[in-house]
Amino acid sequence: MIDTIGTDIPEGEERLRLDVEDGLGILTLCRPRKLNAWSWESTRQLGLFADRIRFDGSIRAVLLRAEGRAFCAGIDITAPGGGITGRTGAERTHHYYEGLRWAHERFRAFARLPQPVVAAVQGYCLGFGFELALMADVRIAADDAVFALPEAGIGVAVDAGGDLRIAREAGAGWAKLLALTGRRIDASTAERLRLLQQVVPLAELSTTARSVAAEIAANAPLAVRGIKRGIDAYTDAGMAEALDRVAMNAAITLTSEDSREGYRAKAAGRPAAFEGK
Repeated sequence: MIDTIGTDIPEGEERLRLDVEDGLGILTLCRPRKLNAWSWESTRQLGLFADRIRFDGSIRAVLLRAEGRAFCAGIDITAPGGGITGRTGAERTHHYYEGLRWAHERFRAFARLPQPVVAAVQGYCLGFGFELALMADVRIAADDAVFALPEAGIGVAVDAGGDLRIAREAGAGWAKLLALTGRRIDASTAERLRLLQQVVPLAELSTTARSVAAEIAANAPLAVRGIKRGIDAYTDAGMAEALDRVAMNAAITLTSEDSREGYRAKAAGRPAAFEGK
């Protein structure tokens, strides 16, 4: 049985799509021509789908996947509403802070779904794409996957908690190395750092990830959800407080002169000249 779930998302504006099939909620990033780049609208839609999944008793596990050659190449800087304004620097920072807190609420709803989430990752998994994959409970990647948190190189803080989740999985040293350098790592390195549970050839990614999700879905729902809640309660201790600091750090850096310089330098293909202001 296959059931496509509708929402109030206008036709042609879909960033994600939810299909329900045989106990699985298949959540697909569906803008392959944009390399599934993320936006405020993507965040809104993720929250909508998280609410639908949470209360759908027919969904016992979630498969998070993406169309095209990339899982998610990061933030879509061309998306409408990407820049937040304010009458003063302080007001603009405040608006960014509240916007990021709003986004974190949607991410938290997804990360804390009662149903376990299995992510299937291929190609570029950069910036927010990496952070989204890290919100899943189990991560399986194709051997062509590439991961990075490049934010510091354009003058902004990691804004969705990806560095915190790397610290949880791989240790603080690796979190700092990856976030402070923006260094890219391949799938085999990510697996060695325990950021992935399995790496497979690209041709086998869909089948393997779906099989793992189906294996979870076949088990007793109450037991599965209880196990997820218990492990999350242990591993996420202190996460809420840390994410609030992440939101403030991101708001300050997104409104800084350094971030303006970082984006200008990236567009021009030159090294950035940061001044710490």
